[in-house]
Amino acid sequence: MSQTLAGKVALVAGARGGIGRAICARFLKEGAAVFAGDLTEGGSLAGTSEDGSRFVKLDVTSEDDVRSAMTLVGQTFGRLDILVNAAGIEIEKTIEETSLADWNRIFAVNVTGTFLASKHALPLLRKSAGASIVNFGSYDGFIADPSLAAYCATKGAVHALTRAMACDHGPEGIRVNAVCPGYVDTPMLRSFFGDHGNIDALQGAVRNLHPIRRYGTPEDVANLVNWLSSDEARYASGQLWILDGGLTAQVQQMRL
Repeated sequence: MSQTLAGKVALVAGARGGIGRAICARFLKEGAAVFAGDLTEGGSLAGTSEDGSRFVKLDVTSEDDVRSAMTLVGQTFGRLDILVNAAGIEIEKTIEETSLADWNRIFAVNVTGTFLASKHALPLLRKSAGASIVNFGSYDGFIADPSLAAYCATKGAVHALTRAMACDHGPEGIRVNAVCPGYVDTPMLRSFFGDHGNIDALQGAVRNLHPIRRYGTPEDVANLVNWLSSDEARYASGQLWILDGGLTAQVQQMRL
C-alpha cells in the first residue's frame, strides 16, 4: 500500500457495519490511526477492535456519546484529521406505512447523527493540517426505490447538509464530501431483497440493470472514501460522489 494516510487520525462512525469495516481496514492499511465508533465492539477485546482499530462506543443519536468519543480522540492524539459518518439505518415502508416513531428514528440516526458527530468533531478537525469529513448519502437521495420514503428523505437531507458544511467550514481548512453508493453487497442490501420467492432471480435481474453487471462491494466504497480522506483530494469539497456502477447514468425505460 502507498500509505496515503500515514500519520493521520480517523474516526469512523458506523464502523461495525459492512461498509464501515471495509473503511477501517483500508484506513489502517494506509497508515492511519483509526477509532472505530459503533454501538458494540463486535467481539473485540480490551478496547482494541479485531482489525487493529481502537473501539469507542458511539451511539450517534446520543450527544453524550458523541462528546465522549471526541474527548477520547482529543486526549489520545490532540486532533482529528478524518471523520467518516457511515452510521445509517433503512426503513422499508411507504409514508403511509411509516409511523412517526419510525420517521424520527431514521432521521435521528441518518441525519442528526451526521450533524452531532460533525458538530463536535470541528474543534479537533480545526487542529488538523488538512481535515476531511466524509458523509454518507445515497443514490436514493437523487432518485427513489419503492417503499423507502423515509430513507430517501434522510439521504436528501444529508446531501444538502454536506454542501452547507463544505461552504461554512472550507475557509477553516475542512473539506466535506458525501459518498452516495448504489447497490452494495451488504447485509442491508440482502435485507432489502427480503423473502422474495425467487431471490436469486430477483438479485440477478437487478444486477443486470447495472451497466457493469455487478453490485458494488464494501471495498469499492472504501476506495473512494480513502481517496476523499487523503491529501490527494485536497481540492475536492462540497460534492456528492455517486458510486453505483453506472446505474443512474441510464434511462431505465430503455431496458424494458
